[in-house]
Amino acid sequence: MYLLKCYFCEREYEINDPVYKCACGGFLDIITDEKINFDFVNDKIKGLWRYEKFIPLFSNKRVTFGECFTPLVEDVIYGKNVYLKLDYLFPSGSYKDRGSAVLISKAKELGVSKIVEDSSGNAGASIAMYCAKANIEADIYVPASTSKGKLAQVRAFGANLKLVEGDRQKTSEAVLKAAENIYYASHVYNPFFFEGTKTFIFEIYEQLGYRLPDNIVMPVGNGTLLIGAYIACKQMIESGYIDKFPKFVCVQSENCAPLSEMLNARPLIYSETIAEGIAIKNPLRALQMLKIIKETNAALVTVSDNDIKNALLSVAGMGYYIEPTSASVIAALKNIDLVGDTVVELTGSGLKANDKISYLIENS
Repeated sequence: MYLLKCYFCEREYEINDPVYKCACGGFLDIITDEKINFDFVNDKIKGLWRYEKFIPLFSNKRVTFGECFTPLVEDVIYGKNVYLKLDYLFPSGSYKDRGSAVLISKAKELGVSKIVEDSSGNAGASIAMYCAKANIEADIYVPASTSKGKLAQVRAFGANLKLVEGDRQKTSEAVLKAAENIYYASHVYNPFFFEGTKTFIFEIYEQLGYRLPDNIVMPVGNGTLLIGAYIACKQMIESGYIDKFPKFVCVQSENCAPLSEMLNARPLIYSETIAEGIAIKNPLRALQMLKIIKETNAALVTVSDNDIKNALLSVAGMGYYIEPTSASVIAALKNIDLVGDTVVELTGSGLKANDKISYLIENS
């Protein structure tokens, strides 16, 4: 059994009710009493859809580009032995394809013909790509300052690009009116997105020989990775596959660290950051993320733009071409001590931000 449940008032909705939020205004989560069973993994597929039995889709309307396992590569970063999860090698150049594949498959299952979405770039490009495959019209709202490579992707996929002057928060506000009448394929509001992002945990579990690492380092803006990781690990604990959560290391920019400020009861001090993907001043699911951080004893780490720049250029010299947001997790490795083995989630391709990376190189 699957249901949609409001995080705040706990009102429940049918799993196929095409709503993106509760009547009270709260966001929805998917709840279930289903257990996961790796005996039911589809071994004919080497990618996220091998876990389709763990995802609440009920038809054969899967929208896919044949996504495969992303590599898990052992390397040494700042003197630390780590595993790098290369999720920037997905079709659109971002891990967001995990969530988009499931969310747009659900939209197709529900008979949706048009969606709206807001994004700092990667999610918008990814949603636009899957909508092109599904023949679903898409209006994608993004900040006007978004990297040109991401804007080009959205346009190329045939989506209607809506540029919004101002920061990421202004973009979120702009899309809500449109979402009153059009299906909101939000990577933040819509819980089906997390049903896709959770699959990176299942992949790591299999790639490490049916175990999880001691630590997982990830960037945290709107929380799509953190919440997905929590959902997957909780399901694995309840199903008897693991007995505890890995240590989640949640990385934010010093210039925009709302979770740290909330945790320490300090006002948010915001300034521009090159890590545009995590520049979220008021994340919708902040309270949910803080609850997860406390429950799992996760660590919150902030990094400077200078450290992000240096980390990006350093790993580029090792052959990893990632965008600044993704480099934030590399920067975090410099000053933290981690006990046990560690997986570092690399989320977005540098090809998305060639203009910004060229500027960093020229001014380094």
